[in-house]
This record gives sequence, structure tokens and C-alpha cells, in this order.
Amino acid sequence: MGGDGPDAAGAQVPRLRMDELLDELQVRMDEVRGTRDRLNGLLEAVMSVGRELDLPQVLRGILEAATILVDAGYGALGVIGDDKKLAEFLTVGISDELRAQIGELPSGHGILGELIRHPEPLRLSELSEHPASYGFPPNHPPMHSFLGVPIRVREEVFGNLYMTEKRGGADFDAEDEAVLATLAVAAGIAIENARLFEEVSLRERWLAASTDFTSALLSGSAESQVLEGMLERSRDITGADVGVFYLVGQNGELRDSLALGEGADAHRGIVLPISAGTLAAAALAEDGLVTVPDVESDERAEHAECWTGFGPAVAIAVSTKEKLSGVLMLARRRGRPPFAAAEVAALPAFTGQAALALELADRRRDAEQMSLLEDHDRIARDLHDLAIQRLFATGMTLQSAQRFVEHPQAAERLARAIDDLDATIKIIRSTIFGLREHDVPGVAPKLRLRAVQAMDEAGAALGFAPALRMEGLIDTEVSPGVADEVLAVIGEALANVARHARATSVEVAIAAADGVLTVSVSDDGIGIPEGGRRSGLRNLAERAERLGGALSIAARDQGNRGTRLEWRVPLTGTAD
Repeated sequence: MGGDGPDAAGAQVPRLRMDELLDELQVRMDEVRGTRDRLNGLLEAVMSVGRELDLPQVLRGILEAATILVDAGYGALGVIGDDKKLAEFLTVGISDELRAQIGELPSGHGILGELIRHPEPLRLSELSEHPASYGFPPNHPPMHSFLGVPIRVREEVFGNLYMTEKRGGADFDAEDEAVLATLAVAAGIAIENARLFEEVSLRERWLAASTDFTSALLSGSAESQVLEGMLERSRDITGADVGVFYLVGQNGELRDSLALGEGADAHRGIVLPISAGTLAAAALAEDGLVTVPDVESDERAEHAECWTGFGPAVAIAVSTKEKLSGVLMLARRRGRPPFAAAEVAALPAFTGQAALALELADRRRDAEQMSLLEDHDRIARDLHDLAIQRLFATGMTLQSAQRFVEHPQAAERLARAIDDLDATIKIIRSTIFGLREHDVPGVAPKLRLRAVQAMDEAGAALGFAPALRMEGLIDTEVSPGVADEVLAVIGEALANVARHARATSVEVAIAAADGVLTVSVSDDGIGIPEGGRRSGLRNLAERAERLGGALSIAARDQGNRGTRLEWRVPLTGTAD
């Protein structure tokens, strides 16, 4: 019976207290175990920053770990761009199908913009009660509790971590905030490292492009090909959809544009003035770099129709302190992100190096041209001082010996040899004039030089090089207008020879003497057939008649072989 007494009841009290203590200890152990697991998860998320190289993968891992560690139903990570809006937005807890139903991702308004404007931790029991809350778009799941912390490294804010809907209907507490703040630091370090790595990579690509551009120019490659290569590399590095490079003309206008990419054809052949109020003028001012959020609607954009459908753009001058070479413009399609500061940070250095390379290439070409002209002058002196003098002396000797030759055939041959020497001396003198004729930039070339160039061009159609002989002061006595007519006559005559004569040799002679300008073209072809078309010859006759002259056509020799065309106009009044 004693078991039912007061002593038995007293023994149960310590046992109950022991059970309570054991239950409390179990709860504490579960809390410690949960804290340990939480710390392990936090540590794992932080360590992923050092293991992974791919920034999106690192940010995704941090976001997923944060959502689990604070027991949130939904999580998001936003990265802020140069325009202080959300450039990237990652989510957890929302399926791809639901995301498509919601529509466009947020850009940084409402409660998300509140954290951008005021980068401080923010905890809310009811999201909709905050003054900055705009509500949710259609098909968006309901959200109540909210926790947001800024992603920053030192004083620079890169974005924010957002958590909503604490599981179990509870609110986010201070411990959740501490966990999320720790992960935000890890995310900030990852973003900063990725951006630094991207900047270094971009600088290396710009440096490589600059080196290739300079090497190609200085190695003698065609300038147009090198500029197209520069334009293509610029598009590739910046991710632009179209690139346009305007060259500076002699009067300071932008012309001869090169364009690559989408809609490139619309930019070719356009002439732009460098005047105040244009993008070109803006690019030439201050640091030479201008970014445009919407080039199609920008009032400074000349020929805005060429930029239809394009949005973000950048314009930069390609120049040194001494010389402006042109203006480079890069643009992206409307809807694409604007050019980030890191993407175009190295562009001024690249274009400056390109301008320097263009200037060095110009100076190298000038030096080569001067060397070529010096060679021409030397050859002309040698021909004049050596060849002509010897030929002249030989001709005088033959003339003095001619009276001692009694045989008629020998005397005739000797006379022909003397005439040939005189003709050779005239040809050499014409060559000397051509060698000493320098093509001066900005000044129209003289008739002698233009005639030599016409011979070079006609050689391709003829299949051989025509001979050219020039006599008299044709560069001083023939006006530019008549010189144009002479070139037209030579071109038409040589074209007729190439098409119809079947000739193997042609000689062109231009002579200004006794007040008459004579252009003759002689070939050894089949001659002009009876009844042949003469529309081209009629044009030559009309040209001569307009200037008070005449055209004559005859067989070159008594055997009716070949053709000799002679175009004659008076020199009186032709000189300016």
C-alpha cells in the first residue's frame, strides 16, 4: 500500500522535470544542428565565389543558397547597370512558364527601386503596405513578407538580394537579415571580380586589335581593307549591330563612309558636315566619346532615316592632336542594352592609336612618293645629260658624213636613220617632261601626266603598251578644257583600235607647234573597212569642229595598211 503514499507522488515530480529538461535539450540540439547546417550552407555559398569562374552560375548558386537558408518561398537577385536600373534579374521559385505569363522582368521600379535608391536592408511584414509598393502585374503570385539587402563592395552598390514569403507565414528576422547580408557581400565580390576580369579581357582585345591594325597599315596593306578590318573588330568587341566609319574630306566634310553590319548599305555614299549640333561635332568635342541612348530619335543624328530601328549608339573621333582622320559610330538595335562604360572604356585609346597609325602610314607614303620623285628627277637628268647629248652628237656625225655617201640607197637609209634619231630625241624629251611632272595634291594634273595615265589604262584593253610622243609646251599652251577634249579623243581612238583594228602596235603623238594642237593616233591594224560604223569618229569630228578644228583619217602607209587619225585644233585662245 506504501506505493500509493506521498513518497510515490514525490518520485514522479523529478522524473517529469527530467523529461522536460530532455525535451528542451533536444530542441536546443536541433537548433544547434540547424544553425550548424545553416552555417555550412552559408560557408558553401561563400566558397563558391572562389571556385566558379562563370558569373551567372555563381550568382545563381548564391541566390539558391540564400532562398534555402532564410526559408523563403521566392528569391531574386538584381544587378544594377550604368543607368541605375536593373540590367540583370535572376529568380528562384518562379517557373519558366509562370515567368512567361508574367511578362517582362522588372527594371527597377516600386519596392525594387526603393532599394536601389536607398541601399539599406529592408524587412517588411506586409509588402503591399510600403509606400513604394506598386502592386503586382497580372499572373504574379501573391507575396507578403519581404527581406531585401544591397549587394555592395565598400561604397559601390552592384545590386540587391530580394527574399519574399517566409515559409510558415512567419516574418523574416534579424538572423535572416544577417545571413542574407553575408551572402550579399559574397555576391558583390563575385560581381566585382567578374567586372574586373571582363575589363582586363576587353583591354587585351582592344590592344590586340590596335596592334594588328597598326601592323597592317605600316606593312603596306591597302588602307580600305585595313579600315574595314578595324570596323569589324570594333563591332565584334562591343557587340554592335552596325559600324560606320566616316573619312574626313579635303573640305572638312565626312564622306566616303565605310559601313558593316545590319543596314550598312544605307550609310554608304553619305556626306555629313562637321558643324555644331551634330553627333560628329559632339564626338570631336572634349574627350571625343559620345554615347546615345536612342540614335534614331536623337536630333543630332544626321540622316536619321539611316538609323531606323537602332537605339543605343556611341560616336568617337579618330584623331590625333595634329590631324582628324574621321569619326567612328557603333550602334545596337532598339531594345538591346546600352553600351556599358566598361565596353567602351578602351575605345578612345584604340581610335587614338588608329589615328596615329593612319598618320604614320600617310607620312610613309609621302616619303616613298618623294623618293620616287627624286628617282624620276635623277633619271630625267641622266637622260638629258647623257642619252640626248650622245644621240644628238651621233646625229650631227651622221649628217656631216651624209655628203660623202654617193650610193642612193645608202644615202636614203642614212637619212632615215637621222630622222629616227630626231624622233628618238623628241620621245626622250617628252619622257623627261613626264618624269619631271609632279602630281601636286589639290591641283589638277597637267596634260602630260594625264596622257601617260591614259596610255597605262588603254594598255589593258589593247593587250600591249601604246607608244606616246609629246612635243611642245602642251602643259602651258593647252587650257584645261581643251586638255579634257584631248584625253577624250585619245580614249575614243584607242578604244576603236582595241575593238576593230587587230593592231599589234599603236603610237600616239601630241604636239603643240605653230599655233596648232595636233593629236595623232597611228596603228598597224587592218584599216577602216568600207561601210563600217563611224559613230565614234563622228563624235571626234564634232569635238574638233566645236573648237574650230578638223579631223582627218587615212591609211598609215601606201600599202593601205593601218590607220592614221589626226585631230587638229587651233591653240589661239585655248590657254587660260
